[in-house]
Amino acid sequence: MSNQTNQGIWKVIGASSVGTLIEWYDFYIFGSLATVIASQFFPNTNPTAALLSTLATFAAGFIVRPFGALVFGRLGDLIGRKYTFLLTLVLMGGSTFAIGLIPSYATIGFAAPILVLILRLLQGLALGGEYGGAATYVAEHAPANKRGYFTSWIQTTATLGLFVSLGVILLTRHSLDADPETSIRKFNEWGWRIPFLVSIILVVVSIYIRLKMNESPLFAKLKAEGKVSVNPLKESFGHKTNLKMVLLALFGATMGQGVVWYTGQFYAQSFIENVCKIDFDQSRTIIIWAILLATPFFVVFGSWSDKIGRKWIMMAGMLLALFAYRPIYRQFIQLTDIAPKMEQAIASATVPVVQTNPIADGSGTIKTTRTRFSLPSGMQFTELRTDTLKTGTTHTSTPGKTVYTEKKLDTATYWIFVGLIFIQVIFVTMVYGPIAAFLVELFPTKIRYTSMSLPYHIGNGVFGGLTPFIATLLTTIYTQDALVGLWYPILIAAVCLVIGSLYISNRIDPDVTD
Repeated sequence: MSNQTNQGIWKVIGASSVGTLIEWYDFYIFGSLATVIASQFFPNTNPTAALLSTLATFAAGFIVRPFGALVFGRLGDLIGRKYTFLLTLVLMGGSTFAIGLIPSYATIGFAAPILVLILRLLQGLALGGEYGGAATYVAEHAPANKRGYFTSWIQTTATLGLFVSLGVILLTRHSLDADPETSIRKFNEWGWRIPFLVSIILVVVSIYIRLKMNESPLFAKLKAEGKVSVNPLKESFGHKTNLKMVLLALFGATMGQGVVWYTGQFYAQSFIENVCKIDFDQSRTIIIWAILLATPFFVVFGSWSDKIGRKWIMMAGMLLALFAYRPIYRQFIQLTDIAPKMEQAIASATVPVVQTNPIADGSGTIKTTRTRFSLPSGMQFTELRTDTLKTGTTHTSTPGKTVYTEKKLDTATYWIFVGLIFIQVIFVTMVYGPIAAFLVELFPTKIRYTSMSLPYHIGNGVFGGLTPFIATLLTTIYTQDALVGLWYPILIAAVCLVIGSLYISNRIDPDVTD
């Protein structure tokens, strides 16, 4: 590759990646703040129901992604890649900014969650059109023998978008006041809106960059020759041969890739925060470190797929995930189980702190008694919390029943958690690093945007995006087994592994004949 060509492809990757990273940031900021959003936009009388409602709203954005793939994929194959994913960027940025402006449930009642749901659906539609366009755009600029390497840089943007969202949240949470406790309280009350609002600045910068981009050379050539698809939807899904490739991409690759991606990062964060009860900061910095250390492997596996093929790298990632998930999550529980240490710990308990807060609907108050104590090993401190609900003249409490909150890991245990998440993100890089090149090579140029976007967003968006919600729901139904939620990603990945191993070809098709 000449220096001029080399510089050109890096400009393409840079312009595409910045916009895609910002779209992922916008999309994932919602999931990263799920517990805070649950308290803002849903009734707080049942925290578990509020969290499930938030996760369901989060999942709704994934469910509509295939529709976005159809709408914007068709536009991309008719008018071009550049202007289509420019449009998706504007739609995503506007929706994210608007979420930061919605009044809370306490102010406007059920209108709040309804507005959030509508904007979340718009986010999903926008992302449904973004990824296929960006991946196609880069692949159509890349040299044939390095398609896996160059498209893998686009693959890093999804994880880096999560990384940036977590970083902005933590920075905001600790910068609102000199007093840490006051800063955190302000963040939970109104500061959580800042990460949503600042996204508009990032979007404006990205729009400026993307306006300077040229159209994909392969699409421009098709357009000049008058060979652009007249009906991309019909050609993608109405022709038996192409439909077969769409279904194979879904059930043999993207479905398993989706559940591995969302288990290793989103469900992992939800699990260590809501099941293991690790405090807010640590549950997020653990993910940040794991992502930071593992992200280069997207490029490693993408580049490796140019040499040995895409198939077996993706299948190996699914296989390893199948056997590793339950031992990893069992270790999370064992490392944070405070029951065996309670007798020793109670001796170090501090004087209880009592807080009384009004219920949002004005029906009464909740008095919270918190007692902090040290643990002999595994954690620096934790808290026991007992809530007493007062409605009118009635007091309802559960004497002796406590909720364990704010466990803070010691240094050694913290890095064990980072290592266990890192292993899961490595599985993510194996299934996700090569998949853009794999999808591009399945379909001809004139219908590529449409054909690859739909299976990707059904597999990644629907099967993968539902992982946190379904896994959390299973743990509320089968309360005796904290690991029951893992059976969903394990089952989906196993089915995909079998189909992919039997029917996907490992050939690398650099020519992608039209």
